[in-house]
Amino acid sequence: MTDAALRNLLLDCLKLWDVEGKVFVRDADVAIETPVGTFSVAQAHPDLHPVRWFYQTPEREAARRSPRAAPSIVALLSALRNAMGGTGGDRLRVGGM
Repeated sequence: MTDAALRNLLLDCLKLWDVEGKVFVRDADVAIETPVGTFSVAQAHPDLHPVRWFYQTPEREAARRSPRAAPSIVALLSALRNAMGGTGGDRLRVGGM
């Protein structure tokens, strides 16, 4: 995934999660600035398989802890949504009577 594609995906997610924020591509990662602080996302090196992504939260950074690993984009987005306190978005349900 390119940095531009990741930036656009994260912007869409912020809207869906009802989180106010801005997304910026930096040299080594993508930054997400929110009212609770700045989060960062970076792709893992291919040699680190099965880890695909690393993300940092303001709390972990303040505690001088290393970024957390995520094995997939789904795991990454779920972790970010939870850390940002985002909503789950509307869910479409299909069912019979």
